[in-house]
Amino acid sequence: MSVKLVAGVDSSTQACKIMIRDLYTGKLVRSGIARHRAGTEISPDMWLVAFRSALEQAGGLQDVVALSIGGQQHGMVALDEYGQTVRDAILWNDTRSAADACDLIKEVAPTEAEGREFWAREVGTVPVASLTVSKLRWMAREEPQNIAKTRAIALPHDWLMWKITGQTELDELYTDRSEASGTGYFSPVDNSYKPEILKLAAGNHAENISLPKVAKPNQVIREAKIASYKVLVGPGCGDNAGAALGLGLEPGEVAMSLGTSGVVSTISNKPTQDITGYVCGFADATGRALPLACTLNASRVIDHFRNILGLSYEEFSSAALAAPPGAEGLIVIPYFAGERTPNFPTATGSLLGINSRNLTKENIARAAIEGVLCGVGAGINAMRNIGVAVERITLIGGSSQGEAIRKIAPAVLGLPVNVPEFGEYVADGAAKQAAWIYAGDEYAAAWAPLLTSEYSSAHIPFVMERYEEARNNFVCEEREIYL
Repeated sequence: MSVKLVAGVDSSTQACKIMIRDLYTGKLVRSGIARHRAGTEISPDMWLVAFRSALEQAGGLQDVVALSIGGQQHGMVALDEYGQTVRDAILWNDTRSAADACDLIKEVAPTEAEGREFWAREVGTVPVASLTVSKLRWMAREEPQNIAKTRAIALPHDWLMWKITGQTELDELYTDRSEASGTGYFSPVDNSYKPEILKLAAGNHAENISLPKVAKPNQVIREAKIASYKVLVGPGCGDNAGAALGLGLEPGEVAMSLGTSGVVSTISNKPTQDITGYVCGFADATGRALPLACTLNASRVIDHFRNILGLSYEEFSSAALAAPPGAEGLIVIPYFAGERTPNFPTATGSLLGINSRNLTKENIARAAIEGVLCGVGAGINAMRNIGVAVERITLIGGSSQGEAIRKIAPAVLGLPVNVPEFGEYVADGAAKQAAWIYAGDEYAAAWAPLLTSEYSSAHIPFVMERYEEARNNFVCEEREIYL
């Protein structure tokens, strides 16, 4: 049997990662990673440079038959009639359009409640600053000269796929359902864009703006020559959809990703709608739904406290495990970068409940971890509130490697926790999609499942209860927009 490989790409906020795997077994053959400048606004050219560097590290595309890209969601890449970027891309973690998201809700109905219901019904997601639709409204309001020049709006993954395959025409831009469902102007139920919503965001300029074609989950977009090799190119997917595919996520199993942000997502056989805006009704990479809740604060909170205490990761983890559940009354409200869920875009965090007895490094470490878990865990509660089954957690992301996180999570969240072998799940999911477009539905039959470690402990409900009480009493710079 001749060697056949597939390549999966993860183009994220901070880096480009490429995993090249055996088509038939899924075994990792080679890989590459190239970091680039992080931030909330960036030139898309940096993604292209990082892709080329990562590909060189991965040894090129020799023997690779298919490639797909998983990418950061929601970012707005505005292109002019010549395919040039109108401005730097505004990324998902930029909060400048928070007021615009609020305006979009208010403008579609007499009351905010009816406005939220409209958005949940039409596109599955209530606008927040992260969504592309809010960023588009911001550009129309703040940069009229740029919206006037814009002829196409792409997402980061759409643009990168377009560039590496050598395309120049705007009508050759492609995306997939999972990416399109994160824009705020696409319905994952109807599988179509909503022109009236695009016009609501961009005004009369919407008539001049084209959007990427939405490919089917296993559609071959094109055969293209990339770095001197011809490969089939798949539709790609959003990063969370890619991770779900890489993990083999099924209904009832929630992926909790603790990276810079905190994300909980699961697979659903039917689309979801949440008028509170906590749960986004996204699409997955296989034709199903991907209910998802995202917080802006996760590992950064732990890193800040770790640095203040002068502890290594291992020392911080040991300190947290030496403290009792509840950290003797210390509570961390982890809104270090504002917050998306709940929708407090300008909020700040806090360390509450300090007294002369509990202010120890052990309690601070424990409270930081519990605060992050409670903050991200709010998304799990929101999923249950709209009828999504939640039976167990698969814990991933950089912070999942900490022993304290693994042991404290089941106690705080009241669910068994699986921790798979560390991997690049987004790139691996994209590699699975590449195998799917090349080999069909039997593509992953022989791919070995991920090995996991299981963690469970007695549920300690008072930790979450006290956190929620403190959060509800916490005086932010502004109250939650939707309340």
